[in-house]
Amino acid sequence: MLRWLSSADPPDRFPPPSQALTEPNGLLAAGGDLEPARLLAAYRRGIFPWYEEGQPILWWSPDPRAVLRPDGVRISRSLRRSLIKGGFELRIDTAFERVVAACSEPRHYGGSTWITADMAAAYARLHRLGWAHSFETWRDGQLVGGLYGVTIGRVFFGESMFARVTDASKVALVKLADELRARDFALIDCQVASAHITSLGAVAMPRAVFLASLERYCEPPGKPTRWS
Repeated sequence: MLRWLSSADPPDRFPPPSQALTEPNGLLAAGGDLEPARLLAAYRRGIFPWYEEGQPILWWSPDPRAVLRPDGVRISRSLRRSLIKGGFELRIDTAFERVVAACSEPRHYGGSTWITADMAAAYARLHRLGWAHSFETWRDGQLVGGLYGVTIGRVFFGESMFARVTDASKVALVKLADELRARDFALIDCQVASAHITSLGAVAMPRAVFLASLERYCEPPGKPTRWS
């Protein structure tokens, strides 16, 4: 049975992820708030918010988990051409809120978005505190792709990505992996598998293994700071 959180609950008051539903896969709790302390506590336990406007905040911990190693990004021949000749420029943390806004735009396959105004504001707060970061792909001075996520310890918890031109989000992911390798990160959390992220090298990890990885790689949590 799901636990309904109230805003007065301590941020670590979540049921164990093992109590998540199997149908739908990973639904764990509903309610609560999106304050930084609760979000960071959730991520460290393998839990993330995902809901639509008009719903309570829904918290998820799916099994298996889609993950990507920083050294495991699969670069196709066409993507390699884009990296070399695509005219892309990579920037970090220069347009975080614009990246979130672009990720929240309805996709061609559906008219709704899970990045509500409250969600966007919550991750903007994390960004100002130095926990959330954006990787941005620019071309000719225009923002054409990117992604954003949360960093705790040696884990990057990916949230969403977008592209306005071919390969722009993939280029951002490749550059993210480069940066994470340089910073000795161990894992990129991709949450739920999709054909897009799987084509780039994401694999399925049993939730128990994922949670054990978080215990290892999220300690110490690190010092929040703006990346550049």
